[in-house]
Amino acid sequence: MSRAGAPQAPKLDAGGLRVLIIAASWHEKVMDGLLGGALRAARDAGIDSPTVLRVPGSFELPVAAARLAPDYDAVVALGVVIRGGTPHFDYVCQAATLGLTEVSVRTGVPIGFGVLTCDDESQALDRAGLPAAGEFAGSKEDKGFEATSAALQTALLLR
Repeated sequence: MSRAGAPQAPKLDAGGLRVLIIAASWHEKVMDGLLGGALRAARDAGIDSPTVLRVPGSFELPVAAARLAPDYDAVVALGVVIRGGTPHFDYVCQAATLGLTEVSVRTGVPIGFGVLTCDDESQALDRAGLPAAGEFAGSKEDKGFEATSAALQTALLLR
């Protein structure tokens, strides 16, 4: 993990923005962390009640975003794909990335890309924004928070 070059997240006043968070369901512990970070970032920016919807997996994120993005000022897509022993990882990662990019460009609605693409569960847990608990030392990064902050910053810029 490299945080080199990462910008300092500014304090945002995004109250009044309509925000949608779409979260996959696979890998529940990682997803709970990503969603928690996203909700924290929204709340810190003055958005108390973003819409939260769950889809089965990361592959379904683009179609949900495509259908719903026009009704929102910003969308945050959260998911995790962990490499296995087949090419499935490559196909799902590519479909989610290209699909979400296409939706954002086509609709003009910023999409915070919070899809973790990891070699193993340890990498995913390290990026999930989870607090320390028991033997778990806690995540080193909070990608749900970062993806939400990026989407909100871009929505404010476009406003």
